[in-house]
Amino acid sequence: MNLERLRTLAAVARHGSVSAAAEGLHVTTSAVSQQLAKLEREAGQQLLAKHGRGVRLTDAGRLLSEHAVRILSQVEVAQADLEAHRGQAVGDLTVAAFPTAARGLGPLALTALRAQHPELRTRLCEMEPDDALPGVVRGDFDLAVVLDWYNKRMPLPPGLARADLLDDVADVALPAGHPLADRDEIDLEDLADDEWIAWPQGEFCREWLMFTMRGKGIEPRVMHTAEEHHTQLALVAAGLGVAVAPRLGRGPLPPGVRAVPVRNTMRRHIYAVWRSDADRRPSIRAAVRALREAGEGAGAG
Repeated sequence: MNLERLRTLAAVARHGSVSAAAEGLHVTTSAVSQQLAKLEREAGQQLLAKHGRGVRLTDAGRLLSEHAVRILSQVEVAQADLEAHRGQAVGDLTVAAFPTAARGLGPLALTALRAQHPELRTRLCEMEPDDALPGVVRGDFDLAVVLDWYNKRMPLPPGLARADLLDDVADVALPAGHPLADRDEIDLEDLADDEWIAWPQGEFCREWLMFTMRGKGIEPRVMHTAEEHHTQLALVAAGLGVAVAPRLGRGPLPPGVRAVPVRNTMRRHIYAVWRSDADRRPSIRAAVRALREAGEGAGAG
């Protein structure tokens, strides 16, 4: 049986529909349907049945999808073992990283990998952790750079390994005319009456901010939302509120903004994750090492 067709069947079982599987595999729905039709001919049994306006796996389809997951895992182990036997970081490596890590670690790490491992082709994709982690589990990415906070951890899906890269200190960005802008440090309680500029609803960092402030008995008034820290800082510069300002990838502050440390330091834990099946790949180890060295050079802590 063709491995790509087994991978397609496993994706349908995991995502629950042909269209969602196609999106996860970055192919068209017709390509998924064609692969499954060929797999049915190879298996000699019906794997999908119509269900409303969609499809569902038959008993044979569920049975084969369970085998497919194990087979694909073993293939990844075999590939990792072969790469480990060769002892060199070679081939393709896809890395997902959240925006400030992509900006603060990506250029240094990719440059080092290119110089030290010329036969390794590394591709970087900027992506938030909530999307990157499922991508690693699915096999869309070999490695992801993700984060959690000193007081709120992000749960990892099973089957993933991790390595700590660095801790990143976060300050509070204040408009230059703010009464606290000239302080050496502040407490979060000092900002109980301020308006906040934060991440969009549902994002992990937004949940962290709400969790942290509510833990201090404060209901933060989030007036504006923006994905990117640079956009948040532009809004701070306009005097429209205060924002959390991590140091990694921050660069020079825009005119009219002051970054003030918090007395009880806020830190983000930044780490790399990959599938445990690929643990022995020299390319994974090389990438983790390059990212750690980039973190040391970034001086985020």
